[in-house]
Amino acid sequence: MSVLRPLDKQPGLNTATILLVGTEDALLQQLADSMLKEDCASELKVHLARSLPLPSNVNRPRIDLIVFVVNLHSKYSLRNVEESLHHVDATFFLGKVGFLITGAGREGHCSIHWNTVVRLARTYRSPLLFCDLEVEGFRATVAQRLVRMLQICAGHVPGVSALNLLSLLRSSENPALEDV
Repeated sequence: MSVLRPLDKQPGLNTATILLVGTEDALLQQLADSMLKEDCASELKVHLARSLPLPSNVNRPRIDLIVFVVNLHSKYSLRNVEESLHHVDATFFLGKVGFLITGAGREGHCSIHWNTVVRLARTYRSPLLFCDLEVEGFRATVAQRLVRMLQICAGHVPGVSALNLLSLLRSSENPALEDV
């Protein structure tokens, strides 16, 4: 079993790499395209994966941020993310992993309650974003936010680390577990 580690590759000069993991190929590709349109001083690289582990024979760059995408309309999506999490080294959870919920706009058709994903993100002490990736405006906004998070995780924002980002996101956005 191959475990993904944050420091298993040398960083690229002025390069920031994000790995989007999820079962919704078309939505992930649209999100990746939106991210690549963002104005960024770093060279952005976006990799997509349906699940982890990644193939060991692929030559890939160091991954600075992993975002697990859960579609609330698919129990398979959640199960896939839960199984993929086992292939991520614990040190990645020090600010270099995030969760993204999509599909909450049509809550009546959801197969998964969003609280399930909120609890999953809290279990792994990772930030959680909500976005209906099918809506272009929302997708562009979350792409902009992910690019900023990626720049921080890659070390391209002076004075801010992934751990700083994690504590800022946790204190400003996430209610106490008792409130959920």
